[in-house]
Amino acid sequence: MARYTLAQSPEVVLTVAGKDSPKAREKAMAELMELMDSGKLDTDLADGFSPDQFIEVRELSMSEDREDPITQAVQVLNNLATLKIKVQELRSDAMQVRSAIDILFTDEVVSEEQINSIKEGFKILKSFAQLNMKFLDARSQAENARQVLDEALKSPSSDIKAPVEVPAESVSDILPEVLSVEEPVSEAIVEVEVPVEKSTKSSKK
Repeated sequence: MARYTLAQSPEVVLTVAGKDSPKAREKAMAELMELMDSGKLDTDLADGFSPDQFIEVRELSMSEDREDPITQAVQVLNNLATLKIKVQELRSDAMQVRSAIDILFTDEVVSEEQINSIKEGFKILKSFAQLNMKFLDARSQAENARQVLDEALKSPSSDIKAPVEVPAESVSDILPEVLSVEEPVSEAIVEVEVPVEKSTKSSKK
């Protein structure tokens, strides 16, 4: 199966039988025009758009998937960025249409012109709603892509300090100081015990 997408609408994927070829691209072009004519696809194509401008969507093999996760992550985030732009472009007009719909649920008299305006706006509202759902799904999927890039962009752990090696001479210099500190402690303990013995003898007398 050959799969194609558009630079203008990367979220759209057209699938036709066979491998990538001029004939397959013609089939994809026919399918694209059919979707546009039926109103199922709201895509503005520049004049002179040809089947050669389709972008082939290739399925990555397992080896490619392991070898190049960064490329996949960038593609996912690029798709998210494209959807975000389109959602932002349609949001304002779609919200106006959404507000106008509320008048249908009131007892207020509505003119035929207002009704026709609302009907015309349904197309914008539908396109926005569909794109917004795709954007929300893409944003959820892009979280993993962002984590992949964050891992790849981490700097080497050069800030981890290696264990400090103490020269043998330094150790020998330190040991006498340690011993000199401990000796008075043991003497102090002996001095405390001696008075206890004396007091015991005196109590027996």
